[in-house]
Amino acid sequence: MLHHLTHSSSMKIPPKGKTPLSLAIIIIAVIALMSATFTEDLRVLTGTSTFKAKAASSSSSSSTSVERDVSSRETSEAVVDEEDKIEFKRKKCSTTKGKWVFNSSKEMPYTDESCPYLDKQLVCQRNGRPDDKYLYWEWELDDCTLPRFNVENVLQKLRGKRLMFVGDSLQRAQWQSFVCLIQAHIPPKRKIIKRNEANCWFKAKDYNATIEFYWTPFIVESNTDKYIVPDPNKRILRVDSISAHAQSWVGVDILVFSTYTWWHSFANGEEGYDELDRRIAYRLGIKTWANWIDSFINPNTTRVFFATMSLDWGREDGIQCYNETMPVARRGFSGSGTDMQMMQAVTDVVERMKVPVTVLNVTQLTDHRIDAHVSVYTQLDGKVLSDEQKKNPHRYADCIHWCLPGVPDIWNQLLYAYL
Repeated sequence: MLHHLTHSSSMKIPPKGKTPLSLAIIIIAVIALMSATFTEDLRVLTGTSTFKAKAASSSSSSSTSVERDVSSRETSEAVVDEEDKIEFKRKKCSTTKGKWVFNSSKEMPYTDESCPYLDKQLVCQRNGRPDDKYLYWEWELDDCTLPRFNVENVLQKLRGKRLMFVGDSLQRAQWQSFVCLIQAHIPPKRKIIKRNEANCWFKAKDYNATIEFYWTPFIVESNTDKYIVPDPNKRILRVDSISAHAQSWVGVDILVFSTYTWWHSFANGEEGYDELDRRIAYRLGIKTWANWIDSFINPNTTRVFFATMSLDWGREDGIQCYNETMPVARRGFSGSGTDMQMMQAVTDVVERMKVPVTVLNVTQLTDHRIDAHVSVYTQLDGKVLSDEQKKNPHRYADCIHWCLPGVPDIWNQLLYAYL
């Protein structure tokens, strides 16, 4: 329109000082339209629905820090209106395509005070974390509605069944989250819990349902399964052996596996052992697991899940999770601590399996949550870190594990959606 007004060869230019009324009306209309467009652009750039980069501070080395106006539950990148989203269907909905949305009215399903089963290292609020915004973010899918974790539905689905989480301490955190999500709805005398350093077991008596955790950091056998070998260079893996663990998985109705973090901390270099690149070793280990599943699991009676890796924010670029209070905003963000080749190994192996395995892809949504690690709000030797220790994040910050309540609750919301 503006181009036509200023360059049309058919328009006559009126004498100076005598603008025709019709042309004046057109010019005023164009100016109004430009003003409205400019205002809308500003709304996109500066409105409450956008993320803004936060200046780096001396207390945090992360260049991906972000801020967000917590009063908004929308982003300018919304793909589908809420009313147009479809009900969650596992074959039609992608759990990786979405965004984190702040919900200030979110009701906490449990707290680190109300659930007695949480590891002391993970109860960030009790360990002195001063902010709590990290608790109020929800994962919202682009095209589908992710169902809320419904305790009664979960217990009905688990009636007479065994659900087992298998893996390392991150899987133990998911087990704790799952138990905490349901335990408040079960009378004290109608639930039992048994736990030790390795394996944990929770039972809802009225439903004859058990939720279990089985410790095996590599899934395959190693010399650090029963007693942790503190020196990574002395950890030895048997990437072709799994039966010592697998005998405990027989007869379980729902198996949820995950392994990743420990594969960055071993060496097969001692005399008499082959030295393997960790990516090759990981693929061999996953193949060993897949062969056992295909050989011994009946898909008519057992459902199998494999949860993908969650990002270690402290692996490559220093202690990045320290003092972070907001998620990374950029859609599709992938952190440097995520090894995509190892993640692809899982996809490649699962696609060739005879027994159906549901891959719970938590990597994409978890990569954004730089703000939700325990960081320095943890415990060491049974004691909360001192103020002096908290000032030394390079030594004491934990950028692997997650605060509870927190991100593992979302993993269980995804698991519930698939169940």
